[in-house]
Amino acid sequence: MEPERLGTTQLPDGRLLGWGEWGPTSGPPVLFCTGAAMSRWLGLGAGVLERAKVRLISVDRPGLGVSTPAPGRGLLDWAADIQHLATARKLEGLLAVGFSQGAPFALACAARGVVKGVAIVAGGDELAHPVTRRLLHPEVAKLVDLVAAEPARAEAFFAGMSARMLWDMVIGMSSEADRAVFTEPRFAAAYQRALDEGFSQGSAGYARDTVLHMSRWPFELESLRVPVDLWYGGLDTSTVHSPDNGETLARRIPSARRQVLPHVGSALPWLHGEDILGSLLARTQSASG
Repeated sequence: MEPERLGTTQLPDGRLLGWGEWGPTSGPPVLFCTGAAMSRWLGLGAGVLERAKVRLISVDRPGLGVSTPAPGRGLLDWAADIQHLATARKLEGLLAVGFSQGAPFALACAARGVVKGVAIVAGGDELAHPVTRRLLHPEVAKLVDLVAAEPARAEAFFAGMSARMLWDMVIGMSSEADRAVFTEPRFAAAYQRALDEGFSQGSAGYARDTVLHMSRWPFELESLRVPVDLWYGGLDTSTVHSPDNGETLARRIPSARRQVLPHVGSALPWLHGEDILGSLLARTQSASG
């Protein structure tokens, strides 16, 4: 599960973006926007990517892993960073998969035309949107309100997180079906390494990502025109993923196609990765044809 290729790319302002890759370099490039603090060390598994003939690129967001911090950054800054990365590395026809907290980062790339199609998998929702806000668990709603009222205080609060605390939180809020996947020894070791790398520069990168996730997003989902697949599991019990399994998202995104698989949870990327990639490739090829 370790990346087959590791590297960094320098951005025009001198910052570095760290990345890891799996799969054939000749395959269509797919950006993997990972979950909270997961870093570039966790992908979808080389076997899946070889069969799908996809080149998966997982990129450390600023302040995570080996990517240079960028205090005060926004979601659209991430899209600009990925545009520079795609140009520098000649990633033509780039697609994106956004898992969990990676969802708004993948959608920001779509909003700026950086990617040609997106799959959101067990994704975090626009929690601060008025319709979604009414559906939230009370504790999550309190955090969303804190971000809106006092973003600096909220960011300082999230900075109290650590790799071990985040692992315990994920396992604690997971369904039995997800825990069976996440605690499998090899997977658990890979996931925990990804989190350790994600927090290797401290907690500021995670804290900033969480504020961006829980804020209003600076783009209109209703204006997205690229194909968007929404994948959710009926057994997903995470309170920070979509509270209605993407139903509101599907209504807001004109190009969305939503699938809810009843017998899985948030471990969808590692149980149905080939289906997710196959659908994304087929839809974007059809749209461009």
